[in-house]
Order: sequence, then C-alpha cells, then structure tokens
Amino acid sequence: MTEGTLIKVGMADLNIAEGGAVLKTTGLGSCVGLTLYDPHLRLGGMAHIMLPSSEIAREGQLNIAKYADTAVPELLTRMKSKGAVTARLIAKMAGGAQMFAFMGGTDTMRIGPRNVEATKQALELFSIPLVSEDTGGNYGRTVELDSHSGVFSIRSVQFGVKEI
Repeated sequence: MTEGTLIKVGMADLNIAEGGAVLKTTGLGSCVGLTLYDPHLRLGGMAHIMLPSSEIAREGQLNIAKYADTAVPELLTRMKSKGAVTARLIAKMAGGAQMFAFMGGTDTMRIGPRNVEATKQALELFSIPLVSEDTGGNYGRTVELDSHSGVFSIRSVQFGVKEI
C-alpha cells in the first residue's frame, strides 16, 4: 500500500492501513466508525460497527465486524499482527446518531447511543484511550483515517469537514 491508496471499509466491515493509505467508510448514521492508531508504526485500523452486542446475532456465520463487542478485539488482533502495541494505541470515533425520533423512547430504538456506549466499553477492556469523538446528533457522517498522520476527518452535510 502506498500513499494515496484508498481502502474502503464497508458496513459491518473492518480493515487496517499503513504506508500513508487512507481508510474510509461512508453512511454512518446510528453506526459507529471506530479507528485505532499506532503513531509509532503509522498504522491505522477502522471498523464500521452496526450494533452494540453480538448476543443478539441471528445470522448463521457471525460477522464479527458488525458488533462492538467483537469488532474491537478483532481490529486489535489484526493491528497487533502488523506489530502494533496495545499500550501505544489511541482511538477516535464518530457516528452513533439517533437518526429517527421515536415515541416512548424504548432502549431498543436507541441504537446510535447504545453503539457509542458499547464501543467505549470494549475499548476500556483493552485500556485503549478514546482521545476524540464526534458522536450523537441526528445526522450522517463519512469518515477517513490517514495512516501516515493519524488525522481523522469527519464529513457531514450539515457541518462540512472537521478533523479530530
């Protein structure tokens, strides 16, 4: 992978990048775009997390990238296979919006906030600090992580582009 390479991360997907390649995921509404970054190796990882817990999984073959509780450990494993050290990693995330207003406010309809909470809990299990986030609201986001600089760019129609 060379500088300028774009690696797309689909919905319920995850991947890693190095050598200046950029990870990108689109369509973050209630989903969370989580990045892990090792500044020493200039190695980044991204997961597009759809749901908080794999305990609700009904599919035959579990998609580990789909759930916060399984995506975080898998992303960590892939990064460590490339030499990342857990103690050096930093996390950033975006998404977790409440895209629709529901009467009654049952917990099952709070997918975005629950995704954010579950992702934070998974990071805490590995003592990975969440250094920045752009979560909540009621709007969609597209995010990119530059593996060379560690810059996390968030694009939305309402707020343009911001870097965290």
